[in-house]
Amino acid sequence: MLNRIWFFFFMTAMLAIGIQLFNGQLDVLSSSVTALFDSSKLAAEIALGLIGVLSLWMGLMRVGEKAGVVGFFAKIFEPLLSRLMPEVPKGHPAYGSITMNLTANILGLDNAATPLGLKAMQDLQMLNPQKSVATNAQILFLVLNTSSVTLVPVTVFLYRAQQGAAAPADIFLPILLATSASTIAGVLVVAMFQRLSLLNSVILGYGALIFGSIMALVFYLGTLTTTAIGTLSTAMGNGVLLLLVFSFILVAGLRKVAVYDEFITGAKEGFSQSIKLIPYLLAMLLAISMLRASGALDYLLHLISVVVSVLGGDTRFVDALPTGIMKPFSGSGARAMMLETMEHHGVDSFAGRLAAIFQGSTETTFYVLAVYFGAVGIRNGRHALVCGLTADLAGILAAIFVCYQFYG
Repeated sequence: MLNRIWFFFFMTAMLAIGIQLFNGQLDVLSSSVTALFDSSKLAAEIALGLIGVLSLWMGLMRVGEKAGVVGFFAKIFEPLLSRLMPEVPKGHPAYGSITMNLTANILGLDNAATPLGLKAMQDLQMLNPQKSVATNAQILFLVLNTSSVTLVPVTVFLYRAQQGAAAPADIFLPILLATSASTIAGVLVVAMFQRLSLLNSVILGYGALIFGSIMALVFYLGTLTTTAIGTLSTAMGNGVLLLLVFSFILVAGLRKVAVYDEFITGAKEGFSQSIKLIPYLLAMLLAISMLRASGALDYLLHLISVVVSVLGGDTRFVDALPTGIMKPFSGSGARAMMLETMEHHGVDSFAGRLAAIFQGSTETTFYVLAVYFGAVGIRNGRHALVCGLTADLAGILAAIFVCYQFYG
């Protein structure tokens, strides 16, 4: 699958370059060559930037596992995860690392989520009989990451505040609804591919509990000011993070675990893991950068605009689509698109708000796929990409629908 996708990206880029050359736009050659070298530099920078944080969390996770703290948290969600991932035996360490990763994602702790996700993927790889082919559990876990709900996307609020939004957090509920739709769609499509039954009391019970908690949070946040929401979110995220760190170390110390030695052992694993990621990151970033530099994504946007116009639809959402289309490929690229849309159309315009909702409700699917599968040497992702992109599409469509409902 990845071989075909990579080849398709380059063929698409080549076709787009050819069209631009036919139209006399010779600058596409220099921009494409620049993109080649910039992508290699970016891949190394990302991987090297992960060294410290990956070593940190791999070390802490090892201490937490030895202390039994990770296992304690795993038991909370193991009944749910064991039904979604029936091939993972009860009590397996993967449940703990998956729970830690999903918690970090929900709280918007990006620096912790990726290392914890890599640890979870390694734990799942222990159960993989074909090391180069993704298992059902690994695919579901990847889709949960590409579509996971972030309760309070503080960074998006910050960007809106910097652009002068009257109420930076007024898109909180639209983002939550859109990203929830993305997660639900992702789980449903994976269940369809893997023939999982979701209609049982455990899954429905957990679903009701999670949905009820989200609605209670929405109601509570609705009583707060924008500043208070940002302060509460930051404090909650940092507080949970520090609680985990101290609980790992303190409990391990009380149980006579050699905390320093265990941390060093885990940190060494994190260091070697970050270096191994460079080739996989480079391959994906190279293909994505060629799509951007060649103008292929611009042609896609123009085609969508023409089709919507011919069908007599409202084309206002097309102005924000660059962010939605770019997000599965590149987080930094989508952020740049969002800021450009806000600056050009206005931060509180329909397009400005929709771009922010896109940014907060979808994920960088190709990046996540390259990093998580690359970390364990998986080359055949089976239906992972289809499921991840389906979740992204559901998030984009939900964001458009919700934006029209809230902002006309």
